[in-house]
Amino acid sequence: MPEILIITLKLLLAIFLGWLIGLERELSGKEAGTRTLALVTFGATLFTVIAVHGFRDNPLVDPTRIIGQILVGIGFIGAGLIIFDKHRIEGLTTAASLWVMSAIGITVGIGWYLIGLISTFFIFILLFVMRRFELRYLKKDNLWSLLEKKQKKNWWL
Repeated sequence: MPEILIITLKLLLAIFLGWLIGLERELSGKEAGTRTLALVTFGATLFTVIAVHGFRDNPLVDPTRIIGQILVGIGFIGAGLIIFDKHRIEGLTTAASLWVMSAIGITVGIGWYLIGLISTFFIFILLFVMRRFELRYLKKDNLWSLLEKKQKKNWWL
């Protein structure tokens, strides 16, 4: 298969995997949705392809340095998504989703397609199932509201 076709398929797979996780985030009402996560996964794959294939003939270039910088860049973007408000932290799961999807993009970029697919499946299940679990069991009386109720009844707590 020609190299350009393989690279194109990698990029398309990255878009699909990022879109899938973005769909879960969007359906959960989060800021970063399908486009954002598809772009992050696409970008991580593209940078990885550039690192692996673009400098193949130059032994002085270390492709792992480019790949490492992907994670640093995503870390800055993720930090901008996290909001602290009194007793709550918002955006942490979305930031973590960006970070892990950049890892999926790297995985696809180096040609580990099955690992990328399986990992995305696990991430989707984790986000989907854990959100349902939290909504059902943890959000009704979370730790802060339980402490506030306890404080009102027993001022010495």
